Amino acid sequence: MAARDITNFFIYRWRYIVGYSIIALLLAGLLIFAGLYVPGGVSPEEMRATIRSDGLSFSDPSTFALTSLPFYLLQKLIFHFFGVYDISIKAPALILALFSAIGLILLLRRWFKPNIAVLTSLITITTGQFLFIAQNGTPGILYVFWPILLLSLGTQVTRAKKGRLFWKISFAAAAALSLYTPLSIYPLIAITLAVTLHPHLRNIVRRLSKVKVSISLFTAAVLIAPLAYLIAIKPQLGLSLLGVPATWPPDIGANVITLLKQFFLFWEPSTTTLMTPVFGFGSVLIIGLGIYRLILTRDTTRSYLIIIWLLCLIPVLLINPLFTSVTFIPSVLLLAAGLTSLITYWYRLFPLNPYARIAGLIPIVILVITLIGSGLDRYIYGYHYAPSTAVNFSNDLKLIPKNTKNLVVTSDELAFYQAVAHHRPGLSVETIPMSNEFVATRLAHTSISPSYHITQIITTTYTSDSDRLYIYKKS
Repeated sequence: MAARDITNFFIYRWRYIVGYSIIALLLAGLLIFAGLYVPGGVSPEEMRATIRSDGLSFSDPSTFALTSLPFYLLQKLIFHFFGVYDISIKAPALILALFSAIGLILLLRRWFKPNIAVLTSLITITTGQFLFIAQNGTPGILYVFWPILLLSLGTQVTRAKKGRLFWKISFAAAAALSLYTPLSIYPLIAITLAVTLHPHLRNIVRRLSKVKVSISLFTAAVLIAPLAYLIAIKPQLGLSLLGVPATWPPDIGANVITLLKQFFLFWEPSTTTLMTPVFGFGSVLIIGLGIYRLILTRDTTRSYLIIIWLLCLIPVLLINPLFTSVTFIPSVLLLAAGLTSLITYWYRLFPLNPYARIAGLIPIVILVITLIGSGLDRYIYGYHYAPSTAVNFSNDLKLIPKNTKNLVVTSDELAFYQAVAHHRPGLSVETIPMSNEFVATRLAHTSISPSYHITQIITTTYTSDSDRLYIYKKS
């Protein structure tokens, strides 16, 4: 009986459509789940981000002297239309995470084979680090968004046959806007050095239209001009964008130990504002294989760029290990390179036997499923059930009754709840009761005069201090 052609199998012909459909459904479900339920509530960092976003004012240009300004502008825009709620605080990060995931898939398809792109995308969007950054209403998502956007647009500039001016202007605009985010200058330095040193890239850039390049550079200059002004009025902003720590000189030895714990302390995982280790043990082994492949293929443009990028980031991380998130995208690219080595090695063993090739994919599929499951498990149990972590996220904002007109808070809580009141008509926030009926936070409750009596206590099951809000009336 003649052997059946494997390419005629339905599952084989539709494998990539099935794979990308799974990615789309999984991504949508995970972002909704993370945004609404895990970890649930807002962190102190998200509250500070809310205060910064609400404080932006065109009448006072100094309020724009912030790192990651594009994120705060987007958050302020969302607050203007939807008010300040848990989900609106997280919405900018969720939106940027969605675009980051889509951009990553497209980038992986251009740099690697489709099967590698599918497997790497599945592993990436289910890592605890990505999911936490995706739902965290702070600018941390920009450390993922900008590199993906720059690499994707840069690839289009060198390969696109149509719309070349559009891709050049888009890349220049993205490069300029990325400079408002700390450490974003280093991917640009890596791209510039790769173009300068690699003959293939140098030849491509040399053939680009000088007029179109000039238009793109002018666009970038216009977008960078406000940043130059902000740095002029606040020089410390420039140092922050370069990743220079506030205290100097840094303790390099302590920073090295911190970095090793963040990447390799697998037996003591932790969950704070950064889930450590950043990748699980299995993913780190594949990343190690990707580094080996990177060295073997160091003459390729892709390897040039990644090597230079990592060399630029290492000194910065040694003086400021708080920016571990900037290594996420290079690590993902190394993960894809490692998977390429695994699959290529097996295909080389059985170049003509289709059944052996399929059988070899079974352990790889099991490995990927295990990595996906462990990533989700670490994230859900780390940020939803760990007592030491769950208490860092407050659900008080969603517990405030909708008909609340007067909210009494402490002086430490005042700035955040004033930002909430700015976008909730009819809500007044004060530190001293000024009406006959009001809602007080748990911290403000201890200083309320005995002339008021409690009519209701609003509680939650998310913290050990379950009494969160008190409703008072004049006695």
